[in-house]
Amino acid sequence: MKILKFGGTSVANSKNLDLVSNIVASEKEQNVIVVSALGGITDLLISALNKAAEGKDSFYQILEEIEERHLEPIHQSIPSAKQSGIISFLKSELNRLETILEGVMMLREVTPKATAKVSGYGERFSSTIIYEIFKHKGFDVVLKDGRELIVTQIQNNRSVVNWKNTEIKTKQFFKSNTAKTTLVPGFVARNEQGDSTTLGRGGSDFSAAILAHVLEANSLEIWTDVSGMFTANPKLVTQAKPIPKLSYLEAMELSHFGAKVIFPPTLQPLVEKQIPVFIKNTFAPQDQGTRIDSEVSKQNGSVVKGISHIDQISLISLEGSGMVGIPGVSKRLFEVLSIAQINVIMITQASSEHSICIAVQTNEAQEAKKVIDAEFAFEISLNKVAPTKIEDELVNVAIVGDNMKSHQGISGKMFSSLGANNVNIRAIAQGASERNISIMINKKDTQKALNTLHETFFENDIKELNLFIIGVGNVGSKLLEQILKQQEYLEENLLLRIKVVAISNSRTMVLGKENLNLKDWKTELEKGHPADVNKFFEHAKNLNLRNSIFVDNTASASIAYEYERYLNNNIGVVTCNKIACADTLENYTNLKKSSRKYGSPFLFETNVGAGLPIIDTLNNLIASGDQVLKIQAVLSGSLNFVLNNFKEGTDFRDVVIEAQTEGYTEPDPKIDLSGIDVARKILILARESGLEIELDDIENVPFLPQECLETPDNESFFESLTKHKQHFESLLAQAASKNSRLKYVAQLENGVAKVGLQEIPEGHDFYNLQGSDNIILFYTNRYLEQPLIVKGAGAGAEVTASGIFADIIRIGKR
Repeated sequence: MKILKFGGTSVANSKNLDLVSNIVASEKEQNVIVVSALGGITDLLISALNKAAEGKDSFYQILEEIEERHLEPIHQSIPSAKQSGIISFLKSELNRLETILEGVMMLREVTPKATAKVSGYGERFSSTIIYEIFKHKGFDVVLKDGRELIVTQIQNNRSVVNWKNTEIKTKQFFKSNTAKTTLVPGFVARNEQGDSTTLGRGGSDFSAAILAHVLEANSLEIWTDVSGMFTANPKLVTQAKPIPKLSYLEAMELSHFGAKVIFPPTLQPLVEKQIPVFIKNTFAPQDQGTRIDSEVSKQNGSVVKGISHIDQISLISLEGSGMVGIPGVSKRLFEVLSIAQINVIMITQASSEHSICIAVQTNEAQEAKKVIDAEFAFEISLNKVAPTKIEDELVNVAIVGDNMKSHQGISGKMFSSLGANNVNIRAIAQGASERNISIMINKKDTQKALNTLHETFFENDIKELNLFIIGVGNVGSKLLEQILKQQEYLEENLLLRIKVVAISNSRTMVLGKENLNLKDWKTELEKGHPADVNKFFEHAKNLNLRNSIFVDNTASASIAYEYERYLNNNIGVVTCNKIACADTLENYTNLKKSSRKYGSPFLFETNVGAGLPIIDTLNNLIASGDQVLKIQAVLSGSLNFVLNNFKEGTDFRDVVIEAQTEGYTEPDPKIDLSGIDVARKILILARESGLEIELDDIENVPFLPQECLETPDNESFFESLTKHKQHFESLLAQAASKNSRLKYVAQLENGVAKVGLQEIPEGHDFYNLQGSDNIILFYTNRYLEQPLIVKGAGAGAEVTASGIFADIIRIGKR
């Protein structure tokens, strides 16, 4: 015999009922079908009961809604001529229910007996409707009231199953029952006095398990709306996947810690008889689902089988010197909680015995504090024990797996991955069986923690990076293009999954929750919300995604001043914007400190040399123990492009305009030609070398006339270049007369930095530097005679974007 249980969504409409009918029709052996109430009906019944107890006649409207919900599958699945019987039953039972509720309204009291009677109507309605539909389809089916099979009794003030009487009644009925299919409403039962009772949360699953136990069924199939138990909650972890095989103990652990597909009491009756359970999807019957049995699975390579969580948890701490070495403290604590019928979810105790910490449901926290403080009132009055403290807004997260005990490093991976994402662990518990490791974390970190753990244990070490990008002009658009092109390669070869979650320019922004469509990002941005840096930051902060990175592709000072609050909230920063690192030494130092304190990466390789590995090379030299003695460099691709293309017969103004058009200069080319951009770059290298200097400490000898430097906009700037045409031609001619070329050079030596135009003689490393290339010479203790040279393209949107992309990848590979 096989037991099948169907959830409420399975009987919600004719389409779903057809799926159920097909599943039942395919069964070859005798079977029992246990049915839940329609989705949401039990909540409506309880709501009607509460309204009646409050003296509100609005329960009548709720009863009308309940009637409408049940008439829908009747009208859809049974011909009109044959509906009268089931509709008469429905209306008759609703009239009885109405009478009960009117009595409750008169008494203004809800008794346990009334609650049990009212809340069980949903299963009786749904099972009777399915029975009539099955009869219409010609099935060999009989309907048996679950209250006539399952008997309950009171034990320790709790209603529990009377197994002896349940077995007698059930076996007696099935001894004479010859129907192929027996329909039984789940959840409902009767006590020994004949009063209606219920089996509590997950009661229909429990009904099915009870019948499977008593009838020694071959298997129990629980048909629901998901394809088995998942590695994590798929609503919070999009990469979650069904678990093919679990042991009873693994499933119990996962269900205890919040996996709602199956409830812990359901499994208990099955363990003794070794009856396998199959979790299947009514709407995708071809899916494998999850098998639960006594065997510990060593397949699928995963030691951790699942991640589960319970929300709305509070931590209660009892601590004080008066607890140390005193026997019976724990007994008194848990005894008083037991008497108050408060369930303890997790326990931790310091080895010093100075404190005991327990986790309870938040709705029981105040009552728990009240009874604990009352029990320890004497010790509290003597200041030997402090009044209990409650910490709310917490979530209990657990990783589960039978094989965890035989594998080292599981807890280490768990804690290190959470720590890297700034998830603070408030409490830890692990049983000697090592079947689960449970932690308490802040509620706001739930999704980040679940995704981080899932990534760590289930996704082949794939690391997900979530990008929040400001600036999608020349550089930003190239970056998005490169990310789109390389996504598949990065996932396959570097195990990196890069998602762009939000994009903003100076006018509009798109704030997503998942990966934006990079093939159509321009259209999405045009339809976006007005740009707002505060809302952009709050969005990144509130999403609280693991491995979040803020990417700044602008040259904006206001955006540069945003970095610190991102870093302080464990959001990494990657930027090509030099303003932050070239700002005051105090601001630069604070950003570095925030990065270290909160474990938030802060990378700015493209601040110097676009995509060239200049800062990385410098850091590696210093980290390996070398000492930088001197740096000489051509650091402006823009200026190098201008000076290389400014030749006899050309107009300096035209060359500058060409450089701007080609994207080699900043939007305001005066920033490049004034030397301030080069000064910022050598300042950054000086600071990365360990020098504590300010921008004003750098000697900057401009080659532009003062009038050019003081122009208010680009138009007047270009006009001034024309006006001073003779000045620029004179500089060029002077260099040519010495067989030299003009280069704008930055130098750092003996703690002194300077930038300015120089005449470079033939034979020098800078002499043949072409186009917009950069070159940097590192003279160190190891590279004393022949410097370490880094040379290559130092400007342009594509190479700058590739440098930013490289920094993003560098974070992913950490």
